[in-house]
Amino acid sequence: MIHIGIIGLGAIGQRLITQFNEHDQVKVEAICDTSESILTKTANELSIEKAYLNYQDLINDEQVDLVYVAVPPKFHHKIVMDVIKARKHVLCEKPLANSVKEAEEMLEAAKEAGIIHAMNFPLNYGQAATKFASLIKSGAIGNLRRLQLTMQFPQWPRTWQQNDWIGGREQGGFVLEVGVHFIQQILKLFGDIHHIHTKLELPSDQSKCETGIIATAELHDGTPIIIEGISNIPGKEYIGFTAIGTEGSLSLENWGQLRGAKIGEELKEITLNELPVSGLIDELVKAIEGEPADIYDFEIGYKAQVVLEKLRNK
Repeated sequence: MIHIGIIGLGAIGQRLITQFNEHDQVKVEAICDTSESILTKTANELSIEKAYLNYQDLINDEQVDLVYVAVPPKFHHKIVMDVIKARKHVLCEKPLANSVKEAEEMLEAAKEAGIIHAMNFPLNYGQAATKFASLIKSGAIGNLRRLQLTMQFPQWPRTWQQNDWIGGREQGGFVLEVGVHFIQQILKLFGDIHHIHTKLELPSDQSKCETGIIATAELHDGTPIIIEGISNIPGKEYIGFTAIGTEGSLSLENWGQLRGAKIGEELKEITLNELPVSGLIDELVKAIEGEPADIYDFEIGYKAQVVLEKLRNK
């Protein structure tokens, strides 16, 4: 049994804590948040005995094997470095850090400590993204001609994610919060990203995040990447990641839908096989037990951070 400590009980942390709590190979040993009311409520609902207001107390808990860091990005570096110093395994929310320098320091420290270090990139464990990857690797669309990422948000921050930091320029915005998932997919499936050029639409209030982006980049072989996003518009939220090839195209839409077609055909929804897909927690358990595991570590988190900072003109 692997014992988990969770630091940060906001919207994202609450999603994964339930999955941890229901998994038969791990136990949520302790939780931590700066809000005493959220801490008490979560502890009572999930019958967790140890609830800390100070994250260092959780790290120092000898029963905790792995720490999940689900706080806002500007606090990742300090907390993760303290976890690494304690020689405990760590799962960090994305983006990895609040700067490239911080991300690099976290990566080097984790490698030196010899711990398991992983990022929470849930797309990799979903049916749609898994099928997307397998079709790309099988050559279903032929030779790749272009990658496109489209992000459209009627409102940002979204209604379920209202807080100051996610709408702020320092550590928020949809390029960081949503774009990071697809930057990671590009790095995983197609390789490094080069020659980034970006134009941001920014509000006059310098504390607020971007309201639009148009960016171009290239893969190592010159294949173009087009990224466009906009918020505060009519209609519904739409997120589409499309690979266009010489023989067809595939589009991963709204996180869990997949559409595709051959040249000359209309795009149509692709049925997803209801086969069991190994989840993040399953893979973390494998990694900690010394088995081969499908996890995405701080190395890819660092590479994504480099791309994100260029997209944000940092």
